[in-house]
Amino acid sequence: MAKKRVLPPGYERPVSEKREQKMRNVIARRQPTLTIVLENVMDPHNISAILRSCDAVGIPEVYVLSNNIPLSKKLGRRSSASARKWVKVHYYTDTLSCVQDLKNKGFSIWGTHLSADAKGLYELQLSEPVALVFGNEHKGVSDEILEHCDGNFIIPMAGMIPSLNVSVACAVTLYEAYRQRAASGMYEQPQFAESESADMYKEWSKK
Repeated sequence: MAKKRVLPPGYERPVSEKREQKMRNVIARRQPTLTIVLENVMDPHNISAILRSCDAVGIPEVYVLSNNIPLSKKLGRRSSASARKWVKVHYYTDTLSCVQDLKNKGFSIWGTHLSADAKGLYELQLSEPVALVFGNEHKGVSDEILEHCDGNFIIPMAGMIPSLNVSVACAVTLYEAYRQRAASGMYEQPQFAESESADMYKEWSKK
């Protein structure tokens, strides 16, 4: 396997006009009011596949909460198809800290949890600022984080198996958010301030 070339300090790789335009177009469609929380998701490949879905629908940042399993920042490259470069990941080991940061940014928080008052996915207003919580592959979303959620939702199912793989469930949910936001014209109007877009482009152009 060829070694990755290490660039000299301060050196910035030139960006072609075509690549620059693509990056600027993608940044203009990013959705800072949409995010997800992955709580104690164990499989790095699940996380990486989810990051790929996040990039596809324009999510700029995600939150990885690991308070019951070892925190791992090594995500499977094959599943993510390099999405890790374009989606910023915030790591937490404390539930309350994660929740407080989301609330301070104006997000409502919805957990994927079957309960008597759970709403169906297609009832949610996903064009509003929202953080969607997906839990551990075996235990689901914990009671600890559910205490801080504004509500619960479920994905409608018509089969014998009552749940989807976490990466599939996340993709289904995110594309409903994409549908709603596209219908509202949110991908046609930049969601970041010009200064924020400029900072993001500067960061991306180094990758």
